[in-house]
Amino acid sequence: QVQLVESGGGSVQAGGSLRLSCAASGYTASDNCMGWFRPGPGKEREGVAVIFTATGSTYYADSVKGRFTISQDNGKNTVYLQMNSLEPEDTAMYSCAALPLDEWMCQGGILPDRPDFGYWGQGTQVTVSA
Repeated sequence: QVQLVESGGGSVQAGGSLRLSCAASGYTASDNCMGWFRPGPGKEREGVAVIFTATGSTYYADSVKGRFTISQDNGKNTVYLQMNSLEPEDTAMYSCAALPLDEWMCQGGILPDRPDFGYWGQGTQVTVSA
């Protein structure tokens, strides 16, 4: 049974930092697109930052470039999201996903907004106060 378990959410003031973790179990694919999503304009799930696990190539939404960094620990099947300079607009439920996408789609941010595609965690809440 595949499980993605997120942790690290919480409440911070604007300008603060948080680090999210997503630990995958029961999932052995060596090349997939893993990362973080949050609700966006017209989308239930908008890609914030994703990484293609086989090569380490990444995609970031424009709104988080320069502030967020995604990384992975392959030995632990874990993906991390370091979030710095947080803004109130970053307040959201962040969900981790593992998606069977090719690298060009993952790196290009071509990410399906479908809950039935791939594997999804339950989400972790991030709240940023002004």
